[in-house]
Amino acid sequence: MTFRQFAFNNVIRNKRTYAAYFLSSTFSVLVFFIYAVFAFHPALTKINGSVSIGLHFAEGIIYVFSFLFVLVSMSAFLKSRKKEFGLMVMHGMSNMQLRKMVFLENVFIGFFATTFGIVLGLVFGKITLLLAENILGLEETLKFYLPTQALLLTFFAFLILFIVISFSTVSILRGNKLVDLIKGSAAPKKEPKASVGLSMIAAVLLAVGYAVALMVKGTQVVIVMIPVTIIVIIGTYFLFTQLSVYTINKLRGNKSLFWKKTNMVLFSDLAYRMKDNARAFFFVAIVSTVAFSAIGSLVGFRSMITTGIVGNSPFSFEYMSNNGNEKESEHVQLIKKELGEFAYREASITIKEQAVKDNKSPYPIYLVKESEYNQLAKAGGADFEKVDIKGKEAVFIQYKNALGVRPKRETGQTITLKEDGIVLQQKKMIETNLFSDFNDYIVVDDALFEGLQDFENQKVFHAFYIKDWQETIEVGKNLMNVLEHYGDNYQLTALAYEWNQVNQGYGAVLFVGLFIGAVFFVAAGSFLYFRLYADLEDEKRKFSAIGKLGLTNKELSKILTIQLALLFFVPIIVAVVHGAVALTALQHMFNFNLAKESTLVLGSFSAIQIIYFLFIRSNYIRKIKSSI
Repeated sequence: MTFRQFAFNNVIRNKRTYAAYFLSSTFSVLVFFIYAVFAFHPALTKINGSVSIGLHFAEGIIYVFSFLFVLVSMSAFLKSRKKEFGLMVMHGMSNMQLRKMVFLENVFIGFFATTFGIVLGLVFGKITLLLAENILGLEETLKFYLPTQALLLTFFAFLILFIVISFSTVSILRGNKLVDLIKGSAAPKKEPKASVGLSMIAAVLLAVGYAVALMVKGTQVVIVMIPVTIIVIIGTYFLFTQLSVYTINKLRGNKSLFWKKTNMVLFSDLAYRMKDNARAFFFVAIVSTVAFSAIGSLVGFRSMITTGIVGNSPFSFEYMSNNGNEKESEHVQLIKKELGEFAYREASITIKEQAVKDNKSPYPIYLVKESEYNQLAKAGGADFEKVDIKGKEAVFIQYKNALGVRPKRETGQTITLKEDGIVLQQKKMIETNLFSDFNDYIVVDDALFEGLQDFENQKVFHAFYIKDWQETIEVGKNLMNVLEHYGDNYQLTALAYEWNQVNQGYGAVLFVGLFIGAVFFVAAGSFLYFRLYADLEDEKRKFSAIGKLGLTNKELSKILTIQLALLFFVPIIVAVVHGAVALTALQHMFNFNLAKESTLVLGSFSAIQIIYFLFIRSNYIRKIKSSI
């Protein structure tokens, strides 16, 4: 048997240890390859070039993260195999041969993981392309093609990655004495201790970080984002390395709790495992937080933008015509013709722009007459308030943004028109989104409006209300092809068309973000899996000895379930709290309620993690019981 065959067989013999590592590496390759298939797809590049750029950027993020993930995972595996390496050295294997064996093992795993990931990508290529069509809402189909560029890029990129990782991991074994290798994880451990000062610092840093993130509003969120992130990361590190161990030691000191039933077995080992796995838990918590925050932000942004488009105006089509627009009548008739069989309510309103005497603001005011405003409110629906004014009374119309209302004007104001010298007395103020151009309007009596001077910048606003506005995408597309969004003397707005365009654009971004988040999340879960199974042999010996003292199967299952749940969910719970605070800060920045989106993202990931835990728990307990 050659040395290469020996290294290959060694991987096969340790398939349980390497299985999760191999599958996670395969998943990283698969996702990278799928991204490459999309990024190089000729149809997608033609439809939206920015999506292709985003996919290439995502590939870079996945590649860098895959490097770090594989490096950390491989280091954990090698440490768990120290005793095995010690036995090989005792039987005559030199340090150079040991490092060569580890190098070859990693190259074998990397090669097969890369090959298997690409094969899976080719097998499920059409399915992923169909999935992308639905997510992106593309009108053209993404046909399956032979992704030669994607295949070559993925194969050579990950081949280089695993070779570099192989060179890096052999240095871990350098300098280890034979006695240390033989003892492996069986070497006695020092009792875990925690610094009271660092534990307090962890609590203070997290409390300060949370408080600042939750208190700031608007643009202040951007200003404090980086310092708060640094504070929370440092606090999280000390939370796992110090505060968690300090808390467990305090619980162990409570005799009434420690001596209750099987708590002695549970707490005796928990502090050691928390201390040993502190860095792994810190890594999982931060990575999961990034996944939660990134996906939650993308989902939130999409919801916020689409809500803003739909909520900023009740009308499906709007046409604003300025003075000098000779084609106003022709354009309005074209809109009506395109609407065809759609049932709609129509209203038009004349707007006069006036300057205000002694007005410190550089912006003019816009006047409309009572009867036309009421017609517009009627066309918009029953939710819009009509007005009733006389003489020189005026109703102030303040624009109501769907993403937040601007500060209200003072009531009881008077405005003197500069040209006509008329003094308008504010009767009331109404917040509404009947006008979608973000300007404020003043409704005046019809007779007063007719008597005002006409100016060159007089406008006419045409609005069309359609109940099933989402079905007018094609109408909007046809009108935009003929009239354009902005003309020389007019502006056309098609609600369904704009909503569909935003959905496609953000659908692409969300598609990229979901896959990146999936990679992060699977990596975090897999890392917990690695850490649990790295200590499996020690756990078998420990519970085998305790079982001889009379530990029942029911008690064993209870102890292992609680211990696994704490080790598995503590970093995830920390990540969920971090993510919830981050998404709340995002909500404060945009003054938009993201509770639904945050609950959806955090709840979905938590549900997946619970299923993952139940699967691992069942398998882990079965392996422990089999050794007793």
